[in-house]
Amino acid sequence: MAETHGKKKFKLTDAILSVICVVFVAEAAAPVAAIGNSQYFWWIFLMLTFLLPYGLIASELGTTYDGEGGLYDWVRKAFGSKWGTRVSWYYWINFPLWMASLAVMCPEMLSIVIGRPIGVIPSLIIELAFIWVIVAISFFPVCDSVWILNGAALIKVLLAVIVGGLGIYGAVTHGVANEYTAASLMPSFDTKSLSFISVILFNFLGFEVVCTFADDMEDPKKQIPQAIVSGGLVIAAIYIFSAFGIGVAIPTAEVSTSSGLIDSLQLLTGRTGGLFISIMAIMFVLTLFGNMISWSLGVNNVAGYAAEQGDMPKVFARKSVKNGMPVGAAMMNGIVASVVVVIAPILPNQDLFWSFFALNLVMFLLAYLPVFPAFLKLRAIDPETERPFKVGGGRAFLKVLAALPMIMIVISLVFIAVPMSFDAQTLNEVLPITIGSVVFIGVGELLAAKKGKVPLDRTEAAVEKEKIIV
Repeated sequence: MAETHGKKKFKLTDAILSVICVVFVAEAAAPVAAIGNSQYFWWIFLMLTFLLPYGLIASELGTTYDGEGGLYDWVRKAFGSKWGTRVSWYYWINFPLWMASLAVMCPEMLSIVIGRPIGVIPSLIIELAFIWVIVAISFFPVCDSVWILNGAALIKVLLAVIVGGLGIYGAVTHGVANEYTAASLMPSFDTKSLSFISVILFNFLGFEVVCTFADDMEDPKKQIPQAIVSGGLVIAAIYIFSAFGIGVAIPTAEVSTSSGLIDSLQLLTGRTGGLFISIMAIMFVLTLFGNMISWSLGVNNVAGYAAEQGDMPKVFARKSVKNGMPVGAAMMNGIVASVVVVIAPILPNQDLFWSFFALNLVMFLLAYLPVFPAFLKLRAIDPETERPFKVGGGRAFLKVLAALPMIMIVISLVFIAVPMSFDAQTLNEVLPITIGSVVFIGVGELLAAKKGKVPLDRTEAAVEKEKIIV
């Protein structure tokens, strides 16, 4: 009992800040701003058709099945080991790809601070340092890094407020870079805009990572739904405000997917360098560390847990003798991300951030597709388990609730990973994403094939005899 009282605990404020740190990613604001003024329509539309149903479903599943595996546990309980393998693989591989995409941004941000370009070799050293510092921090429990998570969340909010505030000031004093008309606010269905809509979905995902912090919370069954609802509302407001600032400063066609946020600050202040811009660039890099640290804690736990169940390679099951952290998964993160940034200079598409980020998006969104049918399946085969938070409504309503996010994900995957035309520029930008997606999906299928026949007897038969033990 004394040990329980002596253990550090997440308060509700910590949980909400952790949601903001995990879900709100400052680097995603620029790709969304590249949609143009119609982004506001898509924000509202996807809040209703994706964020709301996803948040409700994640709250129920996260508080009902609060084990270490998160969405992997949910899918495995519903559909068996084969699907558990696929989900754990997709969920894990997205992380080192995301890490690589952020690593290639660091030299660009630091060049703003020092006022001159950084060469290829120094850039590579900076990128590798970014990766392995994150790996080293992820060797320690979440509560040891709570100050990093909270600090990164506050910096993200501050950056968004500054960009949005300067945007309002710029709009009043100098006008806007993109004219606001009724027509411009209507949804845009061009291929580029629709491919960036997947970033909005990405911006709304991640609430279930907070469920992996349940053991560190004072009252997880109450705090998780509160953190998801409160954090979701705050995050939506922050995104829209910061996107407005970028849209005021930069014409849509000129928004850089990697440096758009800092570019907007430079244009709004009329400065390309100086102390203020340098501080903003440093703060932006700090948010990148916060993103990676908060996500690594969840992703590594899921990958390590899946490996213990035999659904991921054994290397992911390696844990620290001192604190039980999944060091095997952390090391694999570092190795894969390092390989990606080393080969980056030879890739044909030199928008490296978007190339890696888009590939990360594909794998990440794929990991979530089975979650929604798993929600319905678990309601059907496991009705006896207590659900501290239960989504209301009849069977037909729940089917619609689960179908809406799935439809949004499938549409996003098509537009981000499938070339819509075959001109040289499109193929140069999209084909590497298509090829990478096929390769990583293929690896997932090879892992799943080793599982043999889906062990439905281990799920449904167990439910009939003794119900699912959570």
